[in-house]
Order: sequence, then C-alpha cells, then structure tokens
Amino acid sequence: DHRTGEVLASVGSPDHTDTARQGFVDMTRAMRSPGSTLKPLVYGLAFDQGLAHPETLIHDGPVSFGRYAPQNFDGIWRGDLRLREALQVSLNIPVIKLTEELGPARVMAALARAGVAAQVPGGKPGLAVSLGGLGVTLEGLTQLYAGLARGGTSVQLRHLMDAPPVGGTPILSDVAAWYLGDILRGIAPPPGAPARQLAFKTGTSYGHRDAWALGWDGAHVAGVWIGRADGTPMPATYGADAAAPVLFEVFARIKPQMAPLPPPPAQALLLGTAALPQPLQRFQPRGAQARPETAPVLTFPPDGAALAGVEDGLSIKLRGGLPPYTLLADGLPVVTGEYAREFLIPRPGPGFTQLVLVDARGHSDRVRVRMLD
Repeated sequence: DHRTGEVLASVGSPDHTDTARQGFVDMTRAMRSPGSTLKPLVYGLAFDQGLAHPETLIHDGPVSFGRYAPQNFDGIWRGDLRLREALQVSLNIPVIKLTEELGPARVMAALARAGVAAQVPGGKPGLAVSLGGLGVTLEGLTQLYAGLARGGTSVQLRHLMDAPPVGGTPILSDVAAWYLGDILRGIAPPPGAPARQLAFKTGTSYGHRDAWALGWDGAHVAGVWIGRADGTPMPATYGADAAAPVLFEVFARIKPQMAPLPPPPAQALLLGTAALPQPLQRFQPRGAQARPETAPVLTFPPDGAALAGVEDGLSIKLRGGLPPYTLLADGLPVVTGEYAREFLIPRPGPGFTQLVLVDARGHSDRVRVRMLD
C-alpha cells in the first residue's frame, strides 16, 4: 500500500527449502542490476530541473561521450521523437543525454532520498547508472516506485503492522511524478493481461540475468523480479515478456476494482510540443542553449601540423559551436552525433589529411595535417 508503506505481501523465493535453487535466499533483498527501471527517475529529475517536458522533442541517434558510445537495446535509431515516446519504448540514447546533463550524482542523490541503498561498481557513478550500471534490490526499487506513485514523496516500507508510518522525503515534485504516471500508463500491457490501468515500467539487465516489472495504481505498488539466484543468464528472457504478465496478475488478485490514478496537479503543463515555451520544445544541453552563435574551432590538431606516434588514435579537441558535432576526414564522416569536445578518431593513413568539423547549425572549421610514418 503506497499510501502507508505497509507491505501486504512479499515472496522472496518459490521454495525456501529448495537448496539446489538457493531457495533460502530472499531475492527481494538481493543486489541486482535494475536494467531500465531507473529511467523514469531520470526523466522525472529532468522535468523538475526545467530541462524537458513529456512533449519535448529529443533526437535518438548515434552519439558518444568520450569513449562511451551507448546503443539502444534493439540497435535501431528513431530520430526525433517526444520524450514521452522515448520513455515508453525505453530508448537508451535519450536517457543517457538527460543523465549527462543532470549528472550521475544527482540521480544517486534522488535514489538516496527515496531510501534506496545502491551499490556502484568502483564507487563512482557514471552515465550507465540510468541503464542499470549499479546494484539495487527489488525491495528498494519497489520503495522508489511507491514514492513516485504517491506524488514524488518517499515512503518507508513497513513490514510490521504495528510499525508507525515514517514521514517521507521529497524525491520529485508532484508535477514531475504525475507526468511519469501519465507516461507510464500509456505503455501497452502484455498480451492477454487482465484489463488494468497501471503505470508500469519493465527492465532487462545486461546479459539477460534479471527481468523486472514494477507498477502502481492509485493505492498499491508492486514489483516483480525474475532471475536466478546464482546470476546465470536466462537467454531470450525480457522484463516485458516474463515479468510484466506477473505484475498484471498481481494487481488482478489484489481486489476486483483498481484505485484510479490521480488527476493532474493544477501546475501541470498540459500542452503539445508546438505550444510549449521555446526552450522546452526541443531538448538541448543548457550549455548549448546559452552558448553564443559562434562557429566551432578545431584547436587540436592545429592546421599544418605534422603528427607522429598516434597509433592509438588521433586526439581531436575543439571549442565553440553547437553540438552534436560531425567530423569528416577527407570527405568521409568518421564521427557523428558527438557531444564531447575532446575525443579520439582512428589514425588516418600516412600523408596529408583534411579534417572538417561541422556543428548542429552547419557551421564548420577545417584543418590540414600530415600523418608521418
């Protein structure tokens, strides 16, 4: 019950006496990779920071952040689409762009406000946290979704009936939390699922080791994890196919009629893309919005340079312009969708090479360098 935090049911193992399957392990408290289930939190933070709105357009295409070049799960680029659609189909590139602008530390701070104890490999969060690059528990994720369900205010789960409710901490504004519920209720339910109006999200971890589904209605929140206690992969197992049907069955068994999701807060901006304020019509990093319309400049390598000893790749440095950038070597694109101002490209062949940098406005700069053997 996300209104009070009371845990009505918790199943950590199908059979706690089954030692062959490690049934004695309570998997609701086991650290696992959350896959895409943290994406709603990132979107909510972006809404609260004024970076975006559910109807904001964002570009889904090849992009790299230094050496990190994320891909969508299905390897397909969708081009321009609304953030609402990007979250509903769980694209990776848009959420990574939002995470880069917010900063991974802000995402981790929001998890802490929700009462989620997360483990980050190496202790320092990176952009991949929004794609499941950390460890959380099913219990912690369910507590996070309970906070989203109750208007963005955290709630501490209560396992004892006589335990007093604990006051919550704001995770998101009520407007951002409502936006998320409105988006997630638009995800198509699994085929054959009981007719229920749920705000829900699924996730699949890297290597198909974890399949997730979490969701809420106006009164209850539920979380489902499917996996193996020893962490071995489950080929071709996805949250949408394996965990989501279980989630809908859970809600079908709670009670005959579900509690409706809440109406929009008075401050919610219920507008289409074209009617939004100009800065919210299309997502751009704040630095790009504030930057004057100056052409990009290649600061390294300098024009006319003779370069040797760059077997690991040629370093490119630039300033100015509006990302994303495209770099061409002798007329052929070697980098597209680049937001960083320092990156590596494959070493050009020996002899003279012309490098051309083009920004999002079509402004350009070029240098001619000589690669030595």
